Amino acid sequence: MSDHSGTVTDAVDVPGPPRLTRWFDERLTRVGVTGRFARDCLLAALLTVLMFLVMALLFRYVAPAQGLSFGPARVWLVTALCSGQAMLLCLRRVRPRLCLALVVGLQVPVIVLSVPEATIRGIAPFVAAYTVGTLLPLRSALLAAGAAVVVETSSVAVAVRAADAADFAIGGPGPGPLVTTVGHLATSALVYAGLVFVGSYVATYRRYLQLVRVRADEAVRAQQATVRAAIGAERARMARELHDVAAHHLSGMVVQAAAAERLIDPDPSAAKTAVAWIRSQGKETLDNLRLVVGVLRGRPGDSDGNAPVPGLAMLDDLVSDARQLGSPVEFVRHGQHRDVPPIADVALYRIVQESLSNARQHAPGAPVRVQLRFLPRQVSLEVSNDRPTRRAEPRSSATGGIGLVGMRERAHLIGAQFTAGPTTTGGWSVTVTVPTTGDDARATGATATVNGDDQR
Repeated sequence: MSDHSGTVTDAVDVPGPPRLTRWFDERLTRVGVTGRFARDCLLAALLTVLMFLVMALLFRYVAPAQGLSFGPARVWLVTALCSGQAMLLCLRRVRPRLCLALVVGLQVPVIVLSVPEATIRGIAPFVAAYTVGTLLPLRSALLAAGAAVVVETSSVAVAVRAADAADFAIGGPGPGPLVTTVGHLATSALVYAGLVFVGSYVATYRRYLQLVRVRADEAVRAQQATVRAAIGAERARMARELHDVAAHHLSGMVVQAAAAERLIDPDPSAAKTAVAWIRSQGKETLDNLRLVVGVLRGRPGDSDGNAPVPGLAMLDDLVSDARQLGSPVEFVRHGQHRDVPPIADVALYRIVQESLSNARQHAPGAPVRVQLRFLPRQVSLEVSNDRPTRRAEPRSSATGGIGLVGMRERAHLIGAQFTAGPTTTGGWSVTVTVPTTGDDARATGATATVNGDDQR
């Protein structure tokens, strides 16, 4: 009981999609942009406009500042090719291989037109390589990236060799073309292979999160099913006990009241009035109990027959049994013992029984104290234990908190206040307070303590 779980299910903190991603997804759905292709078309259109603006700034301001000169025809052609690459991204998730192939195919003339002055690369190769990494198996994605690197590097080698052929006095590649080709090889490998690895990692992480969410949902559903089954079983057991209360107590009260109504002769008018009231109240209570039994019972005919009904009068035997099992249990009574309603009597007994069982399971060796207080307007029951003296046996997480669920159900049934939780000393405490009225409210200051053979 020192580490009892008071919750039915534990919250599982599973990370969801980023907040910005969810925000964009909700806005796109509101305007009717749904589905992969539609959203990729929107992305392609935005990137096309962005690429046009970037290329305009590049050729107008950046290139002149670096001392690079491009003719108007080359400028417009390279801008059109880079913008066309961005437009091809509408295929990135419906046909990822085709999208990458077309993007690389347009990248080849971009390279041919930009060398030897520079090597221009738009944003489309980055997006296409990343998408291939997220959608394809890693091996297939790396093969596609390798093919893209070979195609680009070959086009660079051919373009550089053709551009610098006039500068060689002796045939064969010189250090300039070789350095350019190797540099572009490294850049292409970093772009395509690197983005493929990034995309593959992101895809793996997304699958992992999805698997965690699925398992968390399954665990929650399994826990809820377990709790519902436990509550149903507890209600069925309470229904059997209520049936026994009705059979052993109320039925006898009705029969005896009817006999007294017929046989009592002194002051027959007052006696008949009182006994008739007892009989009517007994019948009404019996009818109400039968209604409760009908609601709580899982299946008809589950009664245990004439088995004795436990109650507070049997707590001494319950404590003795707990001591025989090795638990150091102290039982203390405060106030003069008085009868409580039969349903409350059974419920309090079962709560003590479950609390002692929990203490034995979760806090082995810890001293347990059972206190029963008969106060003027209520009956209070508290079961507390200290910190365990030895390690508890491992238990299944699927059944955690089920005992507390049953105790709460019983307390709710009798209209009692129920609290359970850890104590400041590292133990655990369960308290049930049942309100009483009328003649049951009589109490005195007498105190009885039962601890071993000591009794006051």
